[in-house]
Amino acid sequence: MTFDLFVDTSRKGISMALLETDAATPRYLESIDESARGETASAMLDALLEKAGATLDQVTRVMVTLGPGSFSGLRTGVAFCEGLSFSGKRKLYGVSTLQALACFADAPENTAVVIRARKDYWYLRLDGKESFIETAQVVEALKGRPVKTAVVDEAALADAALQDVFKETGAAPLLDKGQPLSKWGKLFDTVTPSLMLEANYIQPSYFEKLH
Repeated sequence: MTFDLFVDTSRKGISMALLETDAATPRYLESIDESARGETASAMLDALLEKAGATLDQVTRVMVTLGPGSFSGLRTGVAFCEGLSFSGKRKLYGVSTLQALACFADAPENTAVVIRARKDYWYLRLDGKESFIETAQVVEALKGRPVKTAVVDEAALADAALQDVFKETGAAPLLDKGQPLSKWGKLFDTVTPSLMLEANYIQPSYFEKLH
């Protein structure tokens, strides 16, 4: 048995999943704890491995989200996955959270991702580009674009202006919760592994708060 491990600490708490990669019918095991903190990650992984009847040595690839998201959460997730991969026994892949969330849609190339950064500000992924912009700018960016699906968080789903532009453009909202992390596996083919990763997309929101 060999497994891919997916770790996301960029949103609420910790989401973690194992996908068996060498079976005719791959097993998928997932653990989500929205209240979890960094020190919980090891226990969550141990529980998943025990449930799978596997050991860490059977994990050959690790994928972790790099942000945008909580500074402390991102730093913890990246450090945890670097520690798992330091021995060289498994490859480490870091991906943008927005890039990963786009994989929840059936056609990522026709997908926008909109998640809340802070009040009236959003992180937007559209046409492969990522932005930190205000609500009006998100609306303008989406108008007239061939977006079939908008992967959103609960804040975006509840925002009236965003709801209106989704209806106007015909973009079907898809909540970022309840989707299997294994859908991110397609990114293994497009991302270069590295044992040293950096959390991304933190400074813009903090800069705006201070000015």
